[in-house]
Amino acid sequence: MKKIIIPSIALAALSTSVFAACPQVTVDNAMGVPAGAYPQQYELAEFQSAANCTLTFSGNPAAEALNGRIRGNPALPSLAQRIPQEPLVVAPYSAIGKYGGTLDVLSNATEAGTSDFLSVRHVNLVRYSDDLQTIVPNIAKSWSWNDDFTQLTFKLRKGHKWSDGAPFSSADVKYWYDNLALNSKVIAKPKDYVLVAGKPMTVDAPDAQTVIFNLPSPKPGLLAHFATSFAQGFQPKHFLGKWDPQLNADADKMAQAAGFENGLAVLSAYFGNSDWTDTPSPLLNSPQKVAKLPADVVPTLESHITVADSTEGRHLVANPYFHMVDTAGKKLPYISEQDEIYINENEVRLLKLVNSEVDYKSQSLQLPSVPQLLDGREKGDYSIDLRPEITLSSFGFNVTSENPEKRKVFGDVRFRQAMSVAINRDEVNEVAFFGMGNPAQYIGFSPAPSFVDAKWSKYKTEYDVKAANALLDQIGMKDLDGDKYRELPNGEKFVLNIQYSTQGVAGQMVELVAQHWSSVGVKTTVKEVTPDEYRSAQSSNQLDVVVWRKSQPIAIVLGNNELWVPPFENYFGGRVGMLWAEWVDSNGSSGVEPPAYVKELISDVNAFQSESAGTAASDALGSKLVQNMVENLLFIGVVQAPAPIYHRNALKNFTEFKTHSYEYYRTYPYRATQWFLDE
Repeated sequence: MKKIIIPSIALAALSTSVFAACPQVTVDNAMGVPAGAYPQQYELAEFQSAANCTLTFSGNPAAEALNGRIRGNPALPSLAQRIPQEPLVVAPYSAIGKYGGTLDVLSNATEAGTSDFLSVRHVNLVRYSDDLQTIVPNIAKSWSWNDDFTQLTFKLRKGHKWSDGAPFSSADVKYWYDNLALNSKVIAKPKDYVLVAGKPMTVDAPDAQTVIFNLPSPKPGLLAHFATSFAQGFQPKHFLGKWDPQLNADADKMAQAAGFENGLAVLSAYFGNSDWTDTPSPLLNSPQKVAKLPADVVPTLESHITVADSTEGRHLVANPYFHMVDTAGKKLPYISEQDEIYINENEVRLLKLVNSEVDYKSQSLQLPSVPQLLDGREKGDYSIDLRPEITLSSFGFNVTSENPEKRKVFGDVRFRQAMSVAINRDEVNEVAFFGMGNPAQYIGFSPAPSFVDAKWSKYKTEYDVKAANALLDQIGMKDLDGDKYRELPNGEKFVLNIQYSTQGVAGQMVELVAQHWSSVGVKTTVKEVTPDEYRSAQSSNQLDVVVWRKSQPIAIVLGNNELWVPPFENYFGGRVGMLWAEWVDSNGSSGVEPPAYVKELISDVNAFQSESAGTAASDALGSKLVQNMVENLLFIGVVQAPAPIYHRNALKNFTEFKTHSYEYYRTYPYRATQWFLDE
């Protein structure tokens, strides 16, 4: 990976009213200025050298008023004190934007369907450019690896500040790792991406701008993790550290004075006892206590910060210390405020989109909704882009079901084979997805790397009712009472109950698959539930079937093993084998021991992550992972289909996305901080 070292230079004189003399470079019009080392962005010295100019800066004229709405923030200093000495200079897609306005967005519920909106303001150490291939700087100015991928060094930006004006430094990265990510009292189990083959890293902060991750063994995919994950590699030590008993002997006393049990309870209120950066603030969780805390939410490096939060939605204002400027010297973001409302009913969400009450929406939109959205497009003055999905709709059976007889059946690969060939994928594609999808088997990777034999994407996808019936007969599931439905091998009545959420899959697809399974004698019921209800039942091991979209690009798999280790995804995705996961997490002291092939998956994905992609060793391990996953059909793929992305035409600098995907973190590669409203 290329290492960029930009010398420190003083900022030019700052002005809140004078525009820059530099060429106003956009992606559409480079104005003769050479591209930088990375697409669509420059370091300050790099841009000034390329454009042969000195950039002059200006800011949002409403910044002071917006800052006044952030409880706990001090009075706003001058623009010169708010822009880093080393800002990131970005070229907007089409035009230099104008300030103001409110971005209106729509999510399902608190922590349900909110990642789409989070991605709009999201930052991390690095990100993927919109080609989805090139990792580029963001919070970090540069990075470098050692020769064997066991040491990753980031250089941070001089003068960068949190949203409350406190300096951001390497100490904030080290604090996140040492005191939060590895603290079992904050996050019960360390996430795979903070470990290397199950072992912790160490983090050094030799100076304010240098962070060094020391890995116990190679993990080249760690960088890609920071480019795609919602989990940010930093937290404000100056803010959270006051409440951290490990750092402050008076933390518990301070917390009790604020009405909390102890310092950890305050950390929990702010940090959410997880790595999910979109948890509700104390405004929602503890309204009677929040007034005694120094601020409503944790200071952020994101483009906007929450100032109101309830079960109905939340409101955000622009971060006055955000680290990006455009090529005219205008401080980003352009849009002053963001407003998010929560609506769980899919039809009501669609109606609001058709009525043009929302500026942007992607998450939870499925292809079957497109006709309704297209009907209102001209009147609503909005656009609909159909983009490929990374994931494909998949089913998985609860192989550690609490019901011992169901567990036996679900754990028999012949049952899973029968259920796969019983699905008429061509019918599903034509009826639910208008013939625009691709029937496919789940292989774990998407798009398929070169080491994947094409046969695996078609494994057990042929529609074969005769074969399905024969397999079910073999395992002893027969219709004993003549009602046309099969009983369990021990003679008990058997009903396969499917719960699903439209956030995860299209309802029409689920209904069709249920009919196909019923047609081979497996009585199947279908019920739509909210995302929260679905995830709660899944986490408590109560579902018969999990149904959600799954798959990840190889870049993510290299940094995160979750699709290959029980329960085979995080809380927000489709998970099976919950008791296998308990056995793995407890080192065999509780739960259910997984079969040998699952242990091989765990071992192989850890080895895969330690190899450089494209090598013979990496390809051999990747091929083995795919074969093992597919032959055992832990997840049964159905159809990979495109999905719609909605935006109002008044939202400018909006570009066509390469994919409709959570995996590349939705809007994050497309730089939503340079969106603006023209109305």
